Amino acid sequence: MGADRALPPVRERRGLPAAPVPKLRDMTPFDEPLARTLLATACAAAGLPEPAGARLLALGENAVFELAGPAVVAKVGRGAELAGRAGQELAVARWLDGEGVPVVRPYLAGVWTADGHPVTFWHRLAPAVAPARPADLAPLLLALHRLPAPPFPLGRRDLLAPVDRWLAAAEGHVDPADAAFLRHRKEEFAAALDGLTPQLVPGVIHGDALPRNVHVGPDGPVLLDLETVSADLREHDLVVLALSQDRYGVPAEEYRAFTAGYGWDVRDWPGFAVLRGARETASASWVAQRVPGNPAAAAEFRRRVDSLRDGQTAVRWYPF
Repeated sequence: MGADRALPPVRERRGLPAAPVPKLRDMTPFDEPLARTLLATACAAAGLPEPAGARLLALGENAVFELAGPAVVAKVGRGAELAGRAGQELAVARWLDGEGVPVVRPYLAGVWTADGHPVTFWHRLAPAVAPARPADLAPLLLALHRLPAPPFPLGRRDLLAPVDRWLAAAEGHVDPADAAFLRHRKEEFAAALDGLTPQLVPGVIHGDALPRNVHVGPDGPVLLDLETVSADLREHDLVVLALSQDRYGVPAEEYRAFTAGYGWDVRDWPGFAVLRGARETASASWVAQRVPGNPAAAAEFRRRVDSLRDGQTAVRWYPF
């Protein structure tokens, strides 16, 4: 198989070799009550007020809370394995701010821990003046992609590295054949990614370049969620939105506005199908960790896996 060719869909539900499943360090589910307990511990350690009135903004790899006071947003990591990434996000934010890229800024310099979970604190942004659109993302990516390497090392954007961890979190709650199917895809796409020939010069990327990671405030768009900033193919940042048009319903005219603002459409690149397939594999696996105790996540996981098995590239997926 050529490195820049799409991989064929794997349709069989059974018969794939079972990959070893990582053992979970802690079977306690990462949910809102646990995240609030961890937040209270971290706030006490950091000298911040008791976060009794904190508002949950998101629950995924992190639980993100808006504190009632001071003007702070806290990110509570799902597990201890995210501590290194949390520290790098703080360093990246300070560097980008110094380079003139509009980004969210740390409120406290370090990573705090609560029962091993990393917690970071950020300045709360002024209220949004408009919803973020793909066109708001394009100039931020251009500014990011024009930067030289930072004065500290960045790893590659390994989309597929967390797949085993996400699937392990769903052990006993998803069909083992589905987990084996996704692990098989992971291995195949990981091999194909290594052979891609980029069109753009590799360098600093955001790694999860979506409008949801942009805040449009009174001074313009600001880039958020810097955990996946990496040094890799710039095409990573462009495939995300192309996939969002196909899978998540981003209107064609908004995608065209994004490509016009950036100046290139990644769908014209021969490696697009491989990079897209890798991201779809990661996205389906990511939902697995939300399945325990969550019927909506189970339904979305089923939708994503079935469409991948059947090679249906236009089946609508829903954000989770």
